[in-house]
Amino acid sequence: MRPSKIAVSTGALLALVNLAACGSDNDGSGSPAAAGESGSASGGSASGGSGATTAGKSSGGGPATNSQDGPPAGYADGDAAVPAEAQAEDVSAPTTVIGTGTPESCRGEELVSAVAQGGIITFDCGPDPATIILSTPAKVFNDKGTKLIIDGGNKVTLSGGGSSRILYMATCNEEQVYPPGDGDCNTNPGVELVVQNLTFVDGSAKGIADGDNNGGGGAIYAQGGSLKVVNCRFFNNVCDELGSDVGGGAIRKLDYLVAPGAGPARPVWVVGSTFGGGQGFGNSCANGGALSSIGVSWNIVNSWLSENKALGHGANDGDGGNGGAIYNDGNEIVLNLTSSLIENNNANEGGSAVFFVSNNETGSITIRDSITRNNPRGTFETPDLPGFYVIAKGPPEIIDSQILR
Repeated sequence: MRPSKIAVSTGALLALVNLAACGSDNDGSGSPAAAGESGSASGGSASGGSGATTAGKSSGGGPATNSQDGPPAGYADGDAAVPAEAQAEDVSAPTTVIGTGTPESCRGEELVSAVAQGGIITFDCGPDPATIILSTPAKVFNDKGTKLIIDGGNKVTLSGGGSSRILYMATCNEEQVYPPGDGDCNTNPGVELVVQNLTFVDGSAKGIADGDNNGGGGAIYAQGGSLKVVNCRFFNNVCDELGSDVGGGAIRKLDYLVAPGAGPARPVWVVGSTFGGGQGFGNSCANGGALSSIGVSWNIVNSWLSENKALGHGANDGDGGNGGAIYNDGNEIVLNLTSSLIENNNANEGGSAVFFVSNNETGSITIRDSITRNNPRGTFETPDLPGFYVIAKGPPEIIDSQILR
């Protein structure tokens, strides 16, 4: 289902949403052809950038984002218990340590090489915060183990310099090697990508042709496999401002054709992380200013999504504009929002906070111990659910939460 600018009837939500107690990409039925990147997708030459401070200009010509001025990771009042599988990974025995104790030794090409080899990646860039600027994305290879961990130690910022994505993973891109196993490349478990204790700034997926949904994901593009984000910050990451399907200023996660049960069984975990969080730090795209997905479930815990924008217009009949903060599309998908804050996001069309469309109406949303507020109505939204546009098997389950205008 690909709703147009006019919201469908959601009368069932009216009677069941308890306010006091408290997207659309394509429909997932498209071709599973290789989700590769053209030359323009790399956003630059084959070599990465060098270590640098956040001052000065980005390679895209605009001012570089000063990550040290940005808000902290996570929602300050988020206090939900984090299950073991969602916690930060042990990095005491790294496969690769980038840097030799100075910012200058932490270079983009070393990160690109390390990501290609897989394993556990940490950094030694000296005692002070350091920024690594990449001019081409660091790309995950699917035959280098089942888990890739990148840990910035709360000191490292990865920047796309305003012209490049930062991380790229695709199980259906033959250039990255199809993952081993009997499953389809879309649903084979592939690599679990874990990013933790990092800041992502100025990533850009602009100008990438969106055929086979290759576009979107200014900081992280992840098709297939699985993804976990712990204690991270995402500032000023972008993708194309216009497009019916393109989405995910910060993160785009795709499974394309998901077998029954696969999406909810393999959710993206976002824990203690911030997307935007203050004026001048928000992420943006045509749809899904912060997050965008097809056929993917999400568990978002103790996190803060603010000042993100869906810049398109005309919804699916035009050039997007849905899902200011979060954009979820697919069939059997689940969004669990726990002890988190979604505020001050904007969508020109539907769902300034959340745009959630389960095409076969099997999907569900649960909002627990969370607040959504000041996410203005665009052209359409679900009645009595400010900032949301929802098509699901029923109304969102809202527990000890506030859904405010």
